[in-house]
Amino acid sequence: MPAVAAYLLLVSLLLATDTTVSDVARYTFYVLWGILLPGTLVFRALRRTPYTLVEDLAFGAVTGLVLELAAWALFVGIGAQTVAIAWPLAVVIPFAVVPRLRRHWRPRGYRSPSLGWSWSVAGTVMLSSAYFHQVFLSQYPVLANEETSRIFGDMPYMLSLAANAKHNVPLTLPQAAGEPLHYHWFTFAHMAMTDMVGHLDLAVIQSRLMVPALAALAMVITAVVARRLIGRAWAGPLAALLVFAAGEFTASYPNGVDSWTFGAPAVRLVYWASLSLTYSQPLLIALLGVIGEALRGRHHSKDHSQGTNSAPPIGCGAFVLVALFAVASSAAKASTLPVTLAGLALAGLMLLVSTRRVPWTVVGLGAIVAGAQVFATAAIFNFESYGLEIVPFGNVRQYWADGGHPRTTALQALVVAATLLAFAVNHQLKLLGAIPLLRRRRFQLEPVQWFLLGAAVAGPAAYLLVNGYNSSYFTIAALPFGAVLSAWGYCESFERAALPKPARAALAAGTVAFVALLTLVIYRYSDDWARFVLRSTGDDRAATSYSQLLPALAAAAALALIALISGLLWWASSRVRPALAGRGGIVLLTAALAVSTPGLFHDALQTRETRWTYSWVMPGTQVQAARWIRAHSEPEDVLVTNSHCWQFEDYADGGGCDNVRSQWLSAYSERSVLVEGWAYAPRAMAMAGGAAAYGGPFWDQELFKLNEGAIYTPTTATLRRLHDQYRVRYMVVHRPSGVESPRLHDLAKKVFDNDRMAIYELS
Repeated sequence: MPAVAAYLLLVSLLLATDTTVSDVARYTFYVLWGILLPGTLVFRALRRTPYTLVEDLAFGAVTGLVLELAAWALFVGIGAQTVAIAWPLAVVIPFAVVPRLRRHWRPRGYRSPSLGWSWSVAGTVMLSSAYFHQVFLSQYPVLANEETSRIFGDMPYMLSLAANAKHNVPLTLPQAAGEPLHYHWFTFAHMAMTDMVGHLDLAVIQSRLMVPALAALAMVITAVVARRLIGRAWAGPLAALLVFAAGEFTASYPNGVDSWTFGAPAVRLVYWASLSLTYSQPLLIALLGVIGEALRGRHHSKDHSQGTNSAPPIGCGAFVLVALFAVASSAAKASTLPVTLAGLALAGLMLLVSTRRVPWTVVGLGAIVAGAQVFATAAIFNFESYGLEIVPFGNVRQYWADGGHPRTTALQALVVAATLLAFAVNHQLKLLGAIPLLRRRRFQLEPVQWFLLGAAVAGPAAYLLVNGYNSSYFTIAALPFGAVLSAWGYCESFERAALPKPARAALAAGTVAFVALLTLVIYRYSDDWARFVLRSTGDDRAATSYSQLLPALAAAAALALIALISGLLWWASSRVRPALAGRGGIVLLTAALAVSTPGLFHDALQTRETRWTYSWVMPGTQVQAARWIRAHSEPEDVLVTNSHCWQFEDYADGGGCDNVRSQWLSAYSERSVLVEGWAYAPRAMAMAGGAAAYGGPFWDQELFKLNEGAIYTPTTATLRRLHDQYRVRYMVVHRPSGVESPRLHDLAKKVFDNDRMAIYELS
C-alpha cells in the first residue's frame, strides 16, 4: 500500500500536468518490462541471500539501467531499433529455461520491513513528487504551443542529445553535424531506449516522466543502502531525507542564480535541470552501497542493538555489481567516480596503517573503479577536460580578492577563513551527524565509515581545488556519502539518548515547528535581515567582495548563539530534572540537520512568485516547424539554418548575438544541423576555459560562411554542395534572425511557411 500510494500520487500529478493516460501506461510498462524485470533477475542471481523484496527491486532497477546501456549500444549499433522492445528476452529466456536460474523468479526467505519504514520511505518519495510538480512539471509545457511559451534554457540541448542517441553509437553533437561529443552522455542513451522500447515521445520523457521517476528510485535506493550499511531500519528514510530535503543553508529569499554563492545547489534546479545528475544519482548510490557491502566483510560493528548489521552479505557478486555500477556511473556523470576513488583511497590508507597489511579488498575495489574511470576518460571523454584546470581556491577567491579595499594581513586572513566557513555552512550542514560518530569512536572507524568520510570530504575539496562552475558537481556527488555517514552518527546518538515515546513525539513536533518557523522568517524578513547585516558591518552599499556572504554568515552566527543559550538553559534545567541530562545533544543535532530544509519549500514558493532566470521564450511556431521536419524526414538527413542564438528578443532589433546557444531545431526535429548553436561543443567550452562559449565564433569559418551564404546569397553550386557533400535535405529559415534571399524561392522548393519560419527542400 505505501508503494501504491506513492505511485498513485505521482500519476495524479502527471495527469494534472497534461500527461496522457496512455503515456503514463506506456512508461509504467517500460519500467516494468525494460528495467525492473531483467535487472531484478540479474541482481538476484548475483546476490547470495534474499533480504527484503524492496532491496531486490531497488538494486534490480539500478541493475536494469546498466543492462539497458548494453542493449542500447547493441541495437542502435546494428540499426535494429525497431525490435529493441524484445531485448529483455535476452535475460528472461535464460532465467526461464536454465534450472539453476529459474529459482530466482520466486525467491524465498524475504524479511518484511515494518509499516513505519515503508510509509516513511513512501512519504519521502511523495514529497519529492510534490516538489517536482511545483517547480518543474507544472511550470513548463511538454511542447511549446504559444508564442510566449517558456522553457528552461538547457532543455532543448538535452532533448537533442537524446534524439541523437536513437541513431548514433557513440553520440555526435547535433548542433554541428558529425562533430564528436566527448561528454557524459549515458543519460541520453537511457532516454533513447525509453523512446524506442516504450514508444514514448522524447519531449514527454524529458519534461514529465523521467525526473520524478528517477528521483523516486534515488530515494528508495538511498533508504535501502543506508539500512543495509548502518543496520538500522529507520536510518533509511533519514538518509533519504538528508539527500533530498536538506539543501543549502541560505538566509536569502528569493534565491536566484545570482545569489548562488558556491556553484550549483544540490536540490534547487539541479535534479530537474541537469538530467545527467538525475540519472547518475541512483547509479552512484547503488555503487556506494555495494562497495560498502564489500568493505563490511568481517569488520562488522560490535553494536548489535536495534538489529545492527542484520542484513545478510551479498557475497562475491558484490564485486560484479561494483563493476557494473562503476562502468555505468563513469559516463553518467563525470564527477562521481573521482569522489568514489577518493573514499576508497582513504579507507585503504587507514586499513594499511592500522593493520600493517595490504588491504587487498580495497585494492581490488579501487582497481575496478579506476578501470571504469580510465575507460570513460579514454573512450568516452577522449581526455577532454572542458577547460577545467587545477587552480586552488579558484572558485571562491573572488570573495577575498578585493583590490579596491586593501587590508592588513590579519584582516585578509579573517576574510579568507570566513569565506571557507561560509562554504562549509552553505553546503555541508547535513554532514554534522558524522561529528558524534567520529567523537564517540575516537576516529577508530570501520572501513566502510572511512570510505564514506573520504568521499564526503573529497567532493568539496575538489571544488576548492579545480576551477570552474562545473566543479560544483563534485560537491554534489559527495553529498550522498556524507548523508549516509551523517545518518549513521545520528542513529547512534539518538539511541544513546534513549528518549521515551512522549519525548520522541515532542522532538518530531518541535522539528516540524522549527522548520516551519525558519521557513517563514527567511521568507518574510530575509531582505530586511540582509540590509541590517550590511548596514551593521559598514557595508551598506554591498561594495566589498564578500558582501554576498555576510547575511548567511550572520544568520549562522545568530543560530549558533541561540543554540549556545539553549544549551546552557538545558544544562541548568537538567540539574533540576535529571531526565534531561545527556539528551540535549540529540535536540541540538536534530535542529542542526533540519536548518537547511527551508530551501526546499522556498523553491516551491519562489517558482510561483518569480520567473526562473534561465527560462526563455520558446515560440510555438518554431516547435511546429521543427516537428514538421521530424515527420517528413529521415534520421540521416541534415538541416541548414540561420538560427544560432537562443534569446532572440535580445538581438531581433539589431542588438547583435552574444549567446550562440540555439539548440531548439535539432531538439524538436530530432535531426542533426550543419551549424546551429555551438556553445556546448567540447572544443568551444575548452577554448572558453570551461564556461559555455556563448559569444565565441564557430571554429570552422569556411563552413559557417557556406551555411549562411546558402540562405542569404544562395547559388546553385552552393546548394548542390550542401546536398551532395553534407547530406543537407532541408533549409530552415528563422526570419527573426534574418529573412532569406528571394533567389531561394527559385533554387529550392518551399514546403513549409508559418510567417515566422520557412522550410525549403533540396533535391
